[in-house]
Amino acid sequence: MTITVKSYINGQWKEHVEGKVKTRYNPADTREVVYTYQEATDAEALEVIDIAQAAYPSWKKTPASKRGEYLFEIARLLRQEKEELATVIVREEGKTYNDAVNEVGYAAGIIEFYAGACRRLKGTIQDADIPNVQIETKSEALGVVLIITPWNFPLSIPAWKIAPAIASGNTAVLKTSSETPYTAMKLMEIIEKADLPEGVVNHVLVPGKTVPKMIQHKAVKAVTFTGSNSVGNRVYQEAAKEMKRCLLEMGGKNPLIVMEDADLDEAVQIAAAGAYGQTGQACTATGRIIVHEDIAESFTNKLVEHTKQIKVGNGLEESVAMGPHVSESELQSTLDFIESAKEEGATLLTGGSVPSGEAFENGHFIEPTVFTNVSPTMRIAREEVFGPVSNIIKIKNIEEAISVANDVDYGLSSAICTNHLPYINKALAEIEAGIIKVNMTTTGTFFQAPFGGRKSSSTNTYKELGEESLDFYLQSKTRYIKSKEL
Repeated sequence: MTITVKSYINGQWKEHVEGKVKTRYNPADTREVVYTYQEATDAEALEVIDIAQAAYPSWKKTPASKRGEYLFEIARLLRQEKEELATVIVREEGKTYNDAVNEVGYAAGIIEFYAGACRRLKGTIQDADIPNVQIETKSEALGVVLIITPWNFPLSIPAWKIAPAIASGNTAVLKTSSETPYTAMKLMEIIEKADLPEGVVNHVLVPGKTVPKMIQHKAVKAVTFTGSNSVGNRVYQEAAKEMKRCLLEMGGKNPLIVMEDADLDEAVQIAAAGAYGQTGQACTATGRIIVHEDIAESFTNKLVEHTKQIKVGNGLEESVAMGPHVSESELQSTLDFIESAKEEGATLLTGGSVPSGEAFENGHFIEPTVFTNVSPTMRIAREEVFGPVSNIIKIKNIEEAISVANDVDYGLSSAICTNHLPYINKALAEIEAGIIKVNMTTTGTFFQAPFGGRKSSSTNTYKELGEESLDFYLQSKTRYIKSKEL
């Protein structure tokens, strides 16, 4: 039976009847209809913001510890229903079941972290310059936060925005990617089971063209977006019209440097995990492998052999290590990058095509791919591919490696494989990225640590994750109190 996805508004389920009808097919087998839904109209979308605004005064006054209790219950229910949620993610987005299970656990961990943070919200008291005056600083919520999320992490990214937003006393309106609203609906079902007060969190099935009107709604005080640079720039421009607080996390072309002293087997594992995990559909995916010339041949041979062993298929099959692209358009984009690399003179060593066979005929599959003889000026070395494509750039020394790493518009994540302390220190100091890892993949973050990019990867203002993310969802008020009793 085909599922009907609905919006969740003011604690009620809403099936729209006037907007465009959307049908979602399983990216591993497009013969299977996963769900259908009808989009909200502009008027319905704006009404949701009014509802969130009406819920704000009461939620703001709810003790922070009580807000934390709701979040702890949401996290508990996520863990309780992880198998069902993981299956939904696989059928909707295409990642492997193990990756989906990990995403559910990660989302639950994020929510627990901010549940605990509710008891750590604090202000300050300072001495004044004159007697009988006390200066206090206190953090307060903003109001309604508009949350815009992508399809590649359909549970964890909504979680890492919703949780700090409502922990801080804000109410939220979630607009997910049109590719993955089903996972968001399952999250709303859990929020409903947790008895979160009506209107605090709302999810509306709205097309992207309506977002500018939502941003301009006077009740929206902040906008947080994760997605492509092109869309993020439009979101930023809309928010800037009314000088609204805005947080963008966008693309990456993340470098992995492999120096001559690296453990080659470990480096190959790190490179493959970063390039092919989630089918390469992560903003922190390894976009360039920058390898010292002394080990380039050995490293390349090992990576090619490893890549050939990766089993591609439906993510619900136990032995599958890489699922399909989320859509036909994403698959075609990756294929276009591959053709561009070949035309510019890169050497294709393995992959690069749609796999053959009956199991792949109706899905958005592609082989994991390795290119060598890549120059830093090639399109494939400069633009975000968002697919499972490794490209290897040879360098002579650490100075050249860092120069190549920095010579792109992005600055999200980065990594270096080495055990030589001078290399480590130079990379940590000089790589222009919000995240730098040593002997680890460019992908993956710990939710207790701040996450955010530099250059075109971010607004370069606030951070996501960690307690630092609360800064975006709170505003500080300075209070001067004069009393003879002070």
